[in-house]
Amino acid sequence: MIPGTMQALVKSSPAPGMEMRERPVPVIGQDDVLVAVETASVCGTDLHIYHWDEWAQKRIKPPYIPGHEFCGTVAAVGELVRNVQVGDFVSAEMHIACSHCLQCRTGQAHVCQFVKILGVDGDGAFADYVRIPASNIWKLDLAIPRDFGSLFDPFGNAVHTVLSGTVAGQTIAVVGCGPIGLFSVAVAKACGAAQVFAIEPNEQRRQLATRMGASVTLAPSEAEEAVLRKTGGIGVDVMLEMSGHPSAIAQGFRMLRMGGRASLLGIPSRPVELDLANAVIFKGATVHGINGRKMYETWFQAEALIRDSGVDLSPVITHRLPLTDFDHAMHLLESGEASKILLSVKR
Repeated sequence: MIPGTMQALVKSSPAPGMEMRERPVPVIGQDDVLVAVETASVCGTDLHIYHWDEWAQKRIKPPYIPGHEFCGTVAAVGELVRNVQVGDFVSAEMHIACSHCLQCRTGQAHVCQFVKILGVDGDGAFADYVRIPASNIWKLDLAIPRDFGSLFDPFGNAVHTVLSGTVAGQTIAVVGCGPIGLFSVAVAKACGAAQVFAIEPNEQRRQLATRMGASVTLAPSEAEEAVLRKTGGIGVDVMLEMSGHPSAIAQGFRMLRMGGRASLLGIPSRPVELDLANAVIFKGATVHGINGRKMYETWFQAEALIRDSGVDLSPVITHRLPLTDFDHAMHLLESGEASKILLSVKR
């Protein structure tokens, strides 16, 4: 039986911090699904919201429940829902597209002009229960390790970034080995990359990159010279920029070969100055801006890579904590000691 109230991690006021509170269990409409959350993972976005930084102050409207990476079991469905049933193990695409703008009507819903993100623009999954439109629910194949269920959102970002161009037989530089960068290493190897260079200042993350299949791991101070040497002075075919750091972006373009592909997912905290003539124009480079995941092509690809191609996400999971230990989770994430933190929801 579904209770009337639940425990939730709430951003209660426009100030640093979050707190556990009792909240009403969401009431679902005829096209909605109520999910009993099992696991929610922590994202860098959650850290911005926790600290109430400049970005959060402009975007977030407290009080509300954060959390946009999760998995759980369907607890109830609206009367018009046919795609899932009570008891199904699910995750969800938390970007709610409008379905009416030019992008939505031309197969680009992942860059919908009017997108709303559950856990950012509305109540999310740091709670016992979360309400999701049935159209956004993703029923998870039971062959997928249960621990991976909450990682499809960030893993999907990696899949979309890597597969935005040719991969097989290519030399690839992954610049920045946070969780999505680490996932990108594994996806590139699974899709037949010739060599994957993982570039990351944090030694612990470089070690994780090796476990994820990187051919070579490098600190930024040695990366440019080493990559050019190992590619015969040509540079890499593909540069995947995952850090958003201005110097890393510039270095990544210097390592890219003439006619190469740069896919940019990392988000800079401020405008970036770039030598556009030499970095892009004279190189004839193809530059892709990556936002989220394709709905729902990326989800099918992500599931197949884990289920059928043996991509293992477990090395990236460094900590498992109860949701009530969210303060500790935020500290671990900020300190660089953690990669992906899974928060379990106990009722």
